Amino acid sequence: MIPDQDFIKKQDIPGPTKEEVRCLVMCKSQVSSKDVVVDAGCGTGGLTLEFARRAKKVYAIDKNPDAIKVTRLNLQKHHLEGNVHLIEGNAPQILNEIPDFDILMIGGSSGELPSIIEKGYQKLKDNGRIMVTAILLETRVEAVKAMSDLGLVVDVIDVSISKGRIIERGTMLEARNPVTIISAHR
Repeated sequence: MIPDQDFIKKQDIPGPTKEEVRCLVMCKSQVSSKDVVVDAGCGTGGLTLEFARRAKKVYAIDKNPDAIKVTRLNLQKHHLEGNVHLIEGNAPQILNEIPDFDILMIGGSSGELPSIIEKGYQKLKDNGRIMVTAILLETRVEAVKAMSDLGLVVDVIDVSISKGRIIERGTMLEARNPVTIISAHR
């Protein structure tokens, strides 16, 4: 995993997804060198870069042009731009324009999560996977409902991680933002 501190960040762009969460997403996604991945709402590119290290092809989508720029900088910094196609725009529309894929990773949806899941499901290959990382309670509920409405068996894990910081008297554990990973196989 690429350490969190090795990412270029911009204050108004979410990310990167924390290292420990990226580890779990990679494990749960079962990504392989044969997979084509779509990362919708790529932010600073934390998951895009990890998928780029493992997958055949990655389509990274974000409607924020600054997010696409920062993801590009992170890809260049880590020499991972070769198999990544960056696309600025609205994920539900872009999903119609790209070839079928194996994994749909949704990190940001701008309130369009059900539409992204439904359109992504239509383009998902057999045995494909849909993954959502959620920090909002509402996103968790929307993801489970949208996947269940498609007849998918949903897996939900909630991750609360604390990271140690050395202080004068010892090690203080500082909580990171809890994240829920919602996933399903086609």
